[in-house]
Amino acid sequence: MARRLLPRKLGHGEEATLVEHLGELRTRLIISLVALGIAFAVIFPFHNRLIEWLMGPLPDDKKLVTLGVTEPFTTSIKVSFYAAIAVALPVLLYQLWSFLAPAVDESTQRVVSIFVALATALFATGLVFGYMVVLPRALTFLTNYDDDLYDVQIRASYYFSFVSLALLGMALVFELPIFILALVRLRVLTSDRLRRNRRIGMFVVIVIAALLPTVDPVSLAFEAIPMVLLFELSIWLAVFMERRWQRADLVSDTL
Repeated sequence: MARRLLPRKLGHGEEATLVEHLGELRTRLIISLVALGIAFAVIFPFHNRLIEWLMGPLPDDKKLVTLGVTEPFTTSIKVSFYAAIAVALPVLLYQLWSFLAPAVDESTQRVVSIFVALATALFATGLVFGYMVVLPRALTFLTNYDDDLYDVQIRASYYFSFVSLALLGMALVFELPIFILALVRLRVLTSDRLRRNRRIGMFVVIVIAALLPTVDPVSLAFEAIPMVLLFELSIWLAVFMERRWQRADLVSDTL
């Protein structure tokens, strides 16, 4: 019964009518919304623990304040919704990939599947790095800046929005090697071009770090430095993997 409710994944080159594509898209959107709703329903009863966890990087002498009657409730809703997206993300990505996968051949699908698995691990690493390294130093700098001039009070809704965006930004930063390797594997880029344009690439990486949700030099530095190192690592990984892929392609061609 459950298998009948799930949309069938089309094979590469398999033809389908516009109505069938729209029906599949609608079903996958419904599955994504249901997964998001279930994740929210499971997380919301534990929002107190989640909020306490997000307050961990905050300096011990700082407390959060709420303004207005509804802000405590809306803040718990917001935090639970952010967490639900993170929990349901594998289902959301799988539904998106299942809808788009028939457009590419099977070999490319296998490559993308491997990269998705690696990207998940790097995403989690970025979250841990942001929570353990970037946020404590950034929040200490921000909340103590000119504190002799102001009565620093931190509004809860703004704090959780800042923390959520900062963690998401760091998690996406750690996806840089996967993104570059995917472009090299799909032959959009080459390792030689990456090495020749290393300085331009590092400049672009620093600009991207500046566009992340940071307003202080401390958090900017802690985001830019890992990005530069990851970019350099990506270049050497591309050199190594490109040679292996070329050898594998030669072997497959001879067969």
